[in-house]
Amino acid sequence: MISLSNNSEEQPSAAQPDGPSHIRTAFSIWLGPFLLLAGLVGAWEMWVQLSHIPRWQLPAPSAIVVELVTSRALLWDNTLVTIQEVVFGFLAALITSLLLAVGIDYSRLLERSIYPLVIASQTIPIIAIAPLLLIWVGYGIAPKIIVVALISFFPICVNAVDGLKSVDPDMVRMMRTLGASRWQLFTKLQVPSALPRTFSGIKIGVAVSVIGAVIGEWVGASAGLGYLMTYSQPLFLTARVFAAIVVLSAMGIALFLLASLAERLALPWYHTEKQAKSLNQS
Repeated sequence: MISLSNNSEEQPSAAQPDGPSHIRTAFSIWLGPFLLLAGLVGAWEMWVQLSHIPRWQLPAPSAIVVELVTSRALLWDNTLVTIQEVVFGFLAALITSLLLAVGIDYSRLLERSIYPLVIASQTIPIIAIAPLLLIWVGYGIAPKIIVVALISFFPICVNAVDGLKSVDPDMVRMMRTLGASRWQLFTKLQVPSALPRTFSGIKIGVAVSVIGAVIGEWVGASAGLGYLMTYSQPLFLTARVFAAIVVLSAMGIALFLLASLAERLALPWYHTEKQAKSLNQS
């Protein structure tokens, strides 16, 4: 009895990393990518400067930084338009994909009829649908929202369906033996089990939503970072095009980090288990 209680008391403390070691681990994870990116940017700067490449052909990173500063008002105004398209489109994709995932899990008919169509829809290039949306919907913000929703829908829906179907069958049988209803099985067992995979799909969907907004703006728009890129390219304002790409990359990274933060707040137990497994493996 004593030895068992001692083991149970020692195990949680061993699984939880202390503060300094956790900071060192996070620092070591980000140090490598940062050094690699800094090296690539430095090599790019040296190559452009030493080769005397025209700025309109390939601007140096320093010229892109100058463009980010001098055109900050123009970039900000167009960024707000792109963010609006991303937010509305992603929310539409999130709501639709989660509702459809629940329907596919509940109904065998929906799983056999609609789910194959969801998978087959990914064979259609989004860039081919965007011009048709301009004909059907018009040149407003609606076609951009639809493109964002279409490109974000698939990873969320597929991961949510896989998560709902990955429930341990032994747990299902045990809860049914205890008299659990179908709704209790869904809320108490399936939803918690599906959340990790669902958040994986959400992180992918929110990251690629920026691509959907840019595609919609390329086809037809009067504002947005994608429109700014297509407007600046014929004028050989290459530094401005790269500046818009930098802002789009920062937007995608920020949205991914926000989704990761939401996952950490919603699933603290999941991240605790992952840290414990990584410590045990190390």
